[in-house]
Amino acid sequence: MRQVATNAVHDALVEIGPGSLAFAGRGLNRPECVLSTAYGDLYTADWRGGVAHIRPNGEQRLYRGMAPDGRELRPNGIALNADGSFLIADLGSERGGVFRLQRDGSVSVFVDRVDGFDLPPSNFVFTDHAGRTWITVSTRQIPRAAAYRKDIADGFIVMVDNKGVRIVADNLGFTNEAAIDPGGNWLYVNETYGRRLSRFRIKAGGELGQREVVTEFGAGTFPDGVAFDAEGAAWITSIISNRIIRVLPDGRQQLILEDADADHVAWVENAFQTNTLGRPHLDSSKSRYLKNLSSLAFGGPDLRTAYLGCLLGESVGYLKLPVAGHPLAHWNYH
Repeated sequence: MRQVATNAVHDALVEIGPGSLAFAGRGLNRPECVLSTAYGDLYTADWRGGVAHIRPNGEQRLYRGMAPDGRELRPNGIALNADGSFLIADLGSERGGVFRLQRDGSVSVFVDRVDGFDLPPSNFVFTDHAGRTWITVSTRQIPRAAAYRKDIADGFIVMVDNKGVRIVADNLGFTNEAAIDPGGNWLYVNETYGRRLSRFRIKAGGELGQREVVTEFGAGTFPDGVAFDAEGAAWITSIISNRIIRVLPDGRQQLILEDADADHVAWVENAFQTNTLGRPHLDSSKSRYLKNLSSLAFGGPDLRTAYLGCLLGESVGYLKLPVAGHPLAHWNYH
């Protein structure tokens, strides 16, 4: 690993080589989203129909179940609840929703309708420190690949609290992961094919203000995951180019890691620019270590380990960082 600057403000971190990566877990199926806890447990979404659990000693378990209507779950984003159950954002082929999965395999509906219509295939879910649950839906297009374009913006964000379920933001360019900043004042969200990180001020009652663009990304960057460090910077993961980009509060970008095949990135970029991007571009990878990097979770005893989920991975990559992460609401859950 190349040395990383550790000055007080961390405004000039040096890029880390992908050869510094180590891996945890084995035989995972599409670990798109990864969660970590203070106890050293890792949880990932798994397309065998549930959540894979990697214990600190390396042992693994798979918690899986069927949706109440009998269809197989296709977990994308996952959230850990205080009682040990999980919320699963279901990436079904035509319908989505968020389901609650117990570790014994029982499944119940958490949210499958909003504002009078069925939720489309659903991307991400998390619960914040105030007990509110946020759900992102990338697009209303069926199939979702029809929205892999910069001229379509029909994604939205749903919020669930003690007042009910409602859409709180709309017309987003393929809504992906979202996170609340350490101060609790802003909801940040990646717009993957809008190619930007946006944010909304959280008002009293959980309603959102107008969208503000924090930063826009260039060629080869397709923002997917987002997590905050303790200093208030957002860490963005990019599929295709397998980049980790740290975005400072003023919008400046710092490339932290890249594991990319230049020809593959150029092929995908050309398809994006010509509105011909499709599943074959996302279902292949020529990178050496990471296979469509989609998620980052801070963990380890000092919150300075980055755990990385990948769309095409079979394990979870990890590496040490010079900056601690901001603990999420589930940090002290088992």
